[in-house]
Amino acid sequence: MTAYDVKSAIFGVVTADALGVPVEFSVREDRRRDPVTGMREYGTYNQPKGTWSDDSSMTLAALDSLSAGVDYGEIMKRFAAWAQKGDYTPYRETFDMGEATRRAINRYLDGTPPLECGGTGERDNGNGSLMRIMPFVLVAIRDGDRKISDLTGIHNASALTHRHPRCMAACGIYARLAAALIDAMTGNKMNLAAAAVSGALEDYRNSPFAEETGTYRRMADLKALADLPESEIRSSGYVVDTLEAAVWCFLNTESYRDCVLKAVNLGEDTDTVAAVAGGLAGVWYGFDAIPSDWVAALARREWIEELCKGLL
Repeated sequence: MTAYDVKSAIFGVVTADALGVPVEFSVREDRRRDPVTGMREYGTYNQPKGTWSDDSSMTLAALDSLSAGVDYGEIMKRFAAWAQKGDYTPYRETFDMGEATRRAINRYLDGTPPLECGGTGERDNGNGSLMRIMPFVLVAIRDGDRKISDLTGIHNASALTHRHPRCMAACGIYARLAAALIDAMTGNKMNLAAAAVSGALEDYRNSPFAEETGTYRRMADLKALADLPESEIRSSGYVVDTLEAAVWCFLNTESYRDCVLKAVNLGEDTDTVAAVAGGLAGVWYGFDAIPSDWVAALARREWIEELCKGLL
């Protein structure tokens, strides 16, 4: 893994997040009438062009902490600083925080050990850990686990805010997929993705996560998933919907631009579906494939570049 891979992955996430922020919660019909084609301003949160949300804030907070090693307490301290003081935000203003994440951070502040902070209920299966998992994928590769053979660190990363096995499995599947794309860089992305995802699901079938493999049955055949019409793809904040939608967008496009625009124009949880898809597209197509005018518009772009350098 190189510095370029880190930059591609992180900017892949952040740029896509910023594209989706102005139209978050819009319905798909709105996006068909008025499709997003580039960076917009104002909209849902009345923010300037290039403003990223909680997806990127938590990704960057984790990235900053992981540069010094894996310390879950330090990561939660940074999440709390984001939630309470606006650290790791574009303009020192925290917005768009998920309820499961809020509850987890409050548990941490009340003294709960970091790896026990995430909720475990059925209603805790949002996409709040999946959206910020990329730095943990990168640090596992940095530390020698090139194919993320051991998913313990990925599961722990999810558990900080989302401790249900379904969320941890989503992060594990995504981690294996992202790692395979980084490792290969070229080739048939469908074949690479299918092998990575099927390998993750096979491991889960022989683990305490076995009962969740049925939840991800559509991921077991990525060719069939990719062939589904848009009407069969849901883009909500439910972790299964987000993972399926992001992978569907990645497999059905041939550029970073097309991938993340397809994700945003699905509507609903536009910033997070795009951020998750953007991480995959970023590592596959590379930083240079991200439209330069989109990158130039990002808030605190130079600071993000410095955080990327810190990981290596």
